[in-house]
Amino acid sequence: MLDQGAPPQNPGPTAASAPPGLGARLMRRKPVERLVAEGGQGEGGSLRRTLGLWQLTMISIGATLGTGIFVVLGEAVPKAGPAVTLSFVIAGLTALFSALSYAELAGTIPVSGSSYSYAYATMGELIAWICGWCLVLEYGVSVAAVAVGWGEYLNELLDGTIGVTIPAALSAPPGDGGVFNLPALIVVLLAMAFLLGGARESARANTVMVVVKIAALVMFCAIGVQGFRSGNYENFMPLGMAGVSAAGATLFFSYIGFDAASTAGEEAKNAQRDLPRAIMLSLVIVTALYVLVAAVAVGAKPWKNFTDSEAALAQIMREVTGQTFWGTLLAFCAVIAIASVVLTVLYGQTRILFAMSRDGLVPKVFARVHPKTGAPRANTLIVSLFCGVLAAAIPLGQLADATSIGTLFAFALVNVAVVVLRRTKPDLPRTFRVPLSPVLPVLGFAFCVWMMGSLPAITWVVFGVWMVAGLVFYFGYGYRRSRLAPSEK
Repeated sequence: MLDQGAPPQNPGPTAASAPPGLGARLMRRKPVERLVAEGGQGEGGSLRRTLGLWQLTMISIGATLGTGIFVVLGEAVPKAGPAVTLSFVIAGLTALFSALSYAELAGTIPVSGSSYSYAYATMGELIAWICGWCLVLEYGVSVAAVAVGWGEYLNELLDGTIGVTIPAALSAPPGDGGVFNLPALIVVLLAMAFLLGGARESARANTVMVVVKIAALVMFCAIGVQGFRSGNYENFMPLGMAGVSAAGATLFFSYIGFDAASTAGEEAKNAQRDLPRAIMLSLVIVTALYVLVAAVAVGAKPWKNFTDSEAALAQIMREVTGQTFWGTLLAFCAVIAIASVVLTVLYGQTRILFAMSRDGLVPKVFARVHPKTGAPRANTLIVSLFCGVLAAAIPLGQLADATSIGTLFAFALVNVAVVVLRRTKPDLPRTFRVPLSPVLPVLGFAFCVWMMGSLPAITWVVFGVWMVAGLVFYFGYGYRRSRLAPSEK
């Protein structure tokens, strides 16, 4: 029998008391309940829940509709020929599989971090960091890519109204015949001004711009179809399926709008109900418009005459009518439409960094919320200036492909996250469930991997360098400052 008065003996270190190893720390997960409980909380203030279903759908459409049609159509047609319409369908189908997964997770984990937060709850901190780092590439570079195209349409508008254009030195980046793309920087700064006013004010401005862009595309179809020539479709797939998939991979970055909607989870009035609806509704509307406009554009203009112009639709309007008025009007609508993409995607970027900062993985400055506007002001300023300079200095084609690979990687992880969460947390309340799971999430993952493989080698090199830089930052900063780390000491 043990002596009751003797001091307890030290049993030495045990598996239960030993600190977790490196592998366990990299796989530490943030509980879903904690993610939801922290929703909206920032440094010095909280985000405000002011967005309903209509505003969320408009954010999703605003971030999606316009990028692929107004900006990248001229980049994609030379890769696929008339089959670019099929490229839009393939990209849209890939987006649909991922959108179903996003809809389920957005209704289950309604927070600002989007796929970063979903990965944190299901696959651990390292995978979450990689996903968040991809989202920084996806959103930040997407803002820059779209801003580049905005300058092209601004020049079309200026030429059609007052007969002058911005000199090439100030309207194109190095490598595209210019020195500094000033219009691209200007549109990012304009979007920044709206975002500094708060989410509700930004959503109102975006809604007006979305209505204008939809009207512009309907107008294009009504006029462009008058120049439709069936002969332009005779050699439908001149560059084969490889060209179709390459164009689809480039165009895929046009479908990130529903991802932007999911970043509004902490500012939605009823996120669990409205986010899945907004995601699916916006994707259906956008895909239908993309395919229709692409079909009319290629029917009105031989595919070999598309010359990498970011203002292709305005040029087609001018060629079909023989007048400058309609092309100028479309350019005016495109200037507004593309600005809404910049606004909403920039919004999504700031909210993702907000969530990562709250978790301690990036500096606290990104989680500071202004008490008057309920907006992360410092975050918005830093991100806007970075994206504006990037847009002013990098050519569009390189930006679009870099965005696509970051988007596809993040979407692939979301499809995995749905399957994992179904197994680990089967009893969580879900306002939307992916049908035929795990079949559709697996298809979504496979489509994303396939389209990533269609991107050029230089894009993979850039992606690899970006990932290495992200891992260096994580192990040098986020790994030790993670808010999950103290609980393990």
